[in-house]
Amino acid sequence: MLLNFFKIIRVKICRTPRRWYSNMKLTFHSLTHNHFMDQGYVADTLMEPLFWFVENFTKVLGPFFVLAVCALTSFVVGVTYYLGLPYWWSASPAATVGLLILGHWLLINVVFNFYMACVTSPGHPPQGQLIPEAVSICKKCISPKPPRTHHCSICDRCVLKMDHHCPWLNNCVGHFNHRYFFMYMVYVVTGCLYIMVFGFSLAWDEVFGDGAYLQYVHEVDEEEVLIGHPRERMQNGSFHPIPDLEPVIKTHATYRSTVIFVGLVVGGVFVALGTLAYWHAKIISKGETSIEYYINKSETKRYAENGLIYQNPYDFGLLANWKLFLGLTDGRGWRHILLPSRHLPKGTGLSWETTTFEILQSDTAKEK
Repeated sequence: MLLNFFKIIRVKICRTPRRWYSNMKLTFHSLTHNHFMDQGYVADTLMEPLFWFVENFTKVLGPFFVLAVCALTSFVVGVTYYLGLPYWWSASPAATVGLLILGHWLLINVVFNFYMACVTSPGHPPQGQLIPEAVSICKKCISPKPPRTHHCSICDRCVLKMDHHCPWLNNCVGHFNHRYFFMYMVYVVTGCLYIMVFGFSLAWDEVFGDGAYLQYVHEVDEEEVLIGHPRERMQNGSFHPIPDLEPVIKTHATYRSTVIFVGLVVGGVFVALGTLAYWHAKIISKGETSIEYYINKSETKRYAENGLIYQNPYDFGLLANWKLFLGLTDGRGWRHILLPSRHLPKGTGLSWETTTFEILQSDTAKEK
């Protein structure tokens, strides 16, 4: 009898923590249950503080980001001139002239497109007047919203054909400056490749070799350097100055550190900006913006669930999409892309031709 009593007590004691845990788990799930809970919902909730920070501080920090881009670009260009020019000139003056022409062409395009992307307005719907092209009302600024227009929470304005807000430009990327933004990325990536290819031998000699600095940069008059230094007696009775190599060694170390730093910066920018440029090239090929990419992705999934196929109304095909994006219309050619050009994109950004409209026009013409 007593033995059975202790068995019952032991079973209850063992079951109490389990029941307590089960009850706590049930209570937690009942209080936090959400029918819409999924990975995306959790990610949005966790990222909410970051979104708040971006919306409230990006506009303030924008000028500092622009200054950072200008300072870093100037530093890399300055180092390229100071170290690369003597190195290549000593190797081949003719090749140096060709490299200078190519490098300055890239530099001019980088500076021009960055400046234009910063100062060019992306385009905004007109204020205080009727907009016949409007298809909806913006919920944030309570204004008519034309097609492909979205509200920027950082600028607190609607932007025509908005792609995104770029803190490095301190500006929105939209209808009128999207080309400048993309071409800036292309020329920066090309410039980084230019530095990596033609600076590879210099960096290799400096980091793994005998040091390009000692060979090409500091070829000075030895007698001038050695004036006032201690002297040693030679076997023939003459005195020879003892050189002080410490300043040269320190300068050499600085030179090597600079080469490594520039290499890391150029390599990092090449990978990061190259990846971003590649992604933008993919969506441009489909006639999309960054925002429309996610909208179209959602619409494609929704249509597929109903057994339908969604078609982007602004996708006119690969070649036509690129011509429209680069503004290669009205007789413009590649000269307007390879050289700085301030030509505007086609249209006002308030209304847009669609593939559906073109199909209807084609059917009407066939009927006639």
